[in-house]
Amino acid sequence: MSGVWTGLLLGVCVYVCVTAQRNGPPGFLYHHHHRQHDQTEEPKQNISNSKIEVQSVKIDCKVASRFAHTVMTSTALNKANVSQEVFFEVELPKTAFITNFSMEIDGQTYLGEVKEKETAKEQYEKAVSAGQTAGLVKASGRKMEKFSVSVNIAANSNITFTLTYEELLQRRFGKYEIMIRVKPKQLVQHFEIVADVYEPQGIAFLDTNATFLTNELLPLVEKMVTDKMAHLSFSPTLDQQRKCPDCDSTLVDGDFIITYDVNRAKDIGDIQIVNGYFVHFFAPADLPRLPKNVVFVIDRSGSMHGKKMEQTLEALVTILGDLYEEDHFGLVTFDDKIELWRPSLSKASQDNVKEAKEFVKTITARHMTDINGAVLHAVDMLTAAKKNSSLPDHSASMIILLTDGDPTSGEQHLPQIQENVRNAIGGNMSLFCLGFGYDVDYTFLDVMAKQNDGLARRIYEASDAALQLQGFYEEVASPLLLEVNLHYPDSLVNSLTNSHFRQLFDGNEIVVAGQLNDLAVDNLLIEVSAQGLEEQFLVQDQVSVEEWALMFPEQEYIFGDFTERLWAYLTIQQLLDKRDKCKPEESENITAEALDLSLRYNFVTPLTSMVVTKPQNDENPEDALIADKLSEDQRQDIIPQDFDYDITVMPIALKGSAQALLVDGDPHFIIEIPEVNDALCFNTDDKPGTIFNLVREPLTGFVVNGQTIGDKKVEPGSKGHTYFGRFGIIHEKFNIRLMVTTREILVSEQGKHKELLWSKTSTVKHLNMELQVAKDHSLTVTLRNTVKCVIILHKVWEKHPYHQDYLGFYTVDSHLLSHSVHGLIGQFFHGVKFEVSEPFQGKDQDKPDATMFVKGHKLTVTRGWQRDFRKDVKNGENVSCWFIHKNGTGLIDGKLRDYIVSDLFKTF
Repeated sequence: MSGVWTGLLLGVCVYVCVTAQRNGPPGFLYHHHHRQHDQTEEPKQNISNSKIEVQSVKIDCKVASRFAHTVMTSTALNKANVSQEVFFEVELPKTAFITNFSMEIDGQTYLGEVKEKETAKEQYEKAVSAGQTAGLVKASGRKMEKFSVSVNIAANSNITFTLTYEELLQRRFGKYEIMIRVKPKQLVQHFEIVADVYEPQGIAFLDTNATFLTNELLPLVEKMVTDKMAHLSFSPTLDQQRKCPDCDSTLVDGDFIITYDVNRAKDIGDIQIVNGYFVHFFAPADLPRLPKNVVFVIDRSGSMHGKKMEQTLEALVTILGDLYEEDHFGLVTFDDKIELWRPSLSKASQDNVKEAKEFVKTITARHMTDINGAVLHAVDMLTAAKKNSSLPDHSASMIILLTDGDPTSGEQHLPQIQENVRNAIGGNMSLFCLGFGYDVDYTFLDVMAKQNDGLARRIYEASDAALQLQGFYEEVASPLLLEVNLHYPDSLVNSLTNSHFRQLFDGNEIVVAGQLNDLAVDNLLIEVSAQGLEEQFLVQDQVSVEEWALMFPEQEYIFGDFTERLWAYLTIQQLLDKRDKCKPEESENITAEALDLSLRYNFVTPLTSMVVTKPQNDENPEDALIADKLSEDQRQDIIPQDFDYDITVMPIALKGSAQALLVDGDPHFIIEIPEVNDALCFNTDDKPGTIFNLVREPLTGFVVNGQTIGDKKVEPGSKGHTYFGRFGIIHEKFNIRLMVTTREILVSEQGKHKELLWSKTSTVKHLNMELQVAKDHSLTVTLRNTVKCVIILHKVWEKHPYHQDYLGFYTVDSHLLSHSVHGLIGQFFHGVKFEVSEPFQGKDQDKPDATMFVKGHKLTVTRGWQRDFRKDVKNGENVSCWFIHKNGTGLIDGKLRDYIVSDLFKTF
């Protein structure tokens, strides 16, 4: 079937895909697919002509005892007489596990299958080698993950997408939160959100809010709350969704949020037993607050310079003001030197807090990062205070570490730092780690915190960073109990989740789950012990094992054996945490247990993948895509939600996200970081005719090589210049080769050859490749699901005595390349971490020097500038950057000669 495919993206996030259309409403995803392998650019299509009818979008959320089960369903009909590609895209909380996905097309159902990651790996690689986008899950903002899949459906066919996920709601600041993100981006015939909440303890309060609710939409939120149950629905008609009577745009665009809490008493908590599994929620009411002893450990290294340091100090001043008078506190600041406000902890009196605030205002960013030494100093302060009996009895001791980078001074081996800190703390205090931005090794901080009864949290570089810091402190500001032990008779229970907790904070909740050995047992004796403010906290109770029908009579609010699934969810989470902090010899058994549970309960966890097999067609006889659970480190590849898909920001872990990597001129390489208006740069210096490998990606066989040319002639005694005069671009999986010279562009695909000239504007579109030539200016190369780049032609007066035409290479979108990508440019696609000291006077009075710590090297770098010719090919635009000398030595892996290859089409 010939013709152009148009597509429609459905679900909680709904987009329209329109052929060759570039400029449109924010949030639209533009895509183009062609059956013909070589054709000129198609005319733009109007959205109204797409003939895809969105029949329904429904989000159904059921919560039973804090365990949420959400089903998202979208149905569409292709009313056109040609096949069209339909996209399904939803956003789900990052704490949730996907449990099911299906596509139903004309009565035929295609199910996602959860498999062990290693088992799914072969299908993953096959999907990538076939040119398919293998990753279905991407990060979306701070709290969400985006699941998206597309499928081609025949004319006059309908399709139903269904995605199911589950999560245990966490209590924070005294409430639970359910967030449903809805972004249809268009009108939907039948749109509905339904939520049912059942809490046997009784619902204390329940509120709803939505970022998109207007005065007209507010009455459409129906809410019914009784003692133990709540039912909510939101179902605007087609006309009620419109922004105006004649508009096709929708008001429904944002987050639908439900918050609630349950009734609590000063007792043993709430225990629920269903079908041989039990869950115990413990968060007693009206307990007095314990004093706390806290040491704040603040990174003042060079990379904290500017906004990050301002926000940190602003938050710290506020936090100091929020300390309770019975608290004790200390301040440790560090770069490569550790400095203390005072050598010992101080009581949080008015005068002491005032002096501490004045000290905080003097903190400035300086040099390197000695995390090991700083944390050990904080441990010593708390240990000494405890030995001196200068701290209140029954008080909670903790360290709060804030850093924005990896260690570059003192002990730098991460496992050794973790071991040093664990040995020093010895279970006597908690460590909380805050990672500022994406330059940190979050896994390192997370493991170190878990090893010491704390947790890690990422602080995002944004205007609200100070509020994020304050918000975290508020979570740990009020400890209520220490050394909390929940005991159950060993003879009656098994497979117990963690039942010992170092502390309970106000507004939080402890959850324990397990199995009963005997379903016929009548009573279960439970005991909870802990250290309170003035006395030992001890409660006991007998729990009656009642029948399901007696305990949960409201069947319509319950989904299956939710208690068993809650137990499995919690057990997997805790096993994964235990694996991170255990000894290597214990890891294998823990991993195997977590994997077995993940597969048994069909959870997509860090150990499993969901394989989604799409319907076969002539072009894609086998098309398997993979949905994975993202780690926190993988979430750094966040693409702004409102960014144009065709010029995606390329993430890179410097001080921000890199807008572009480029090489141009007398070859100068620039790694640009627009978020902080900064860049790194280096030159290459070799003889004309040298061929350098710029990019190589072994998974797809994508390679870019560049050959240098020299000046026409060089005056005796002067230094000759070199430039790039030819580029070879290869994609082995697609069987594509391009040779780009200053005279012509030679294209080879599947054995067919074509020549393009710089002197003529032209566009060529193939299935896997699109080329756009702007006359005597630039060539834009887009390789499907691989990369987008631009080659700029620099025209020089042909009678110039010395210089000749040359080329520049610029990447635009490379986020789909795997982490195995390398080359002179390719090695920076997925990040490089560095720190820069305060500038100092160098050899050139007009260009200051600084010390840079990068890849284990200590380099002297110079502040200078290079030119970016994307906007102005003739004159270029100055880009200020830190210049790395000696052909980038220390910044690039190895040496420059390691990147020299023998042929323009050399592959690896």
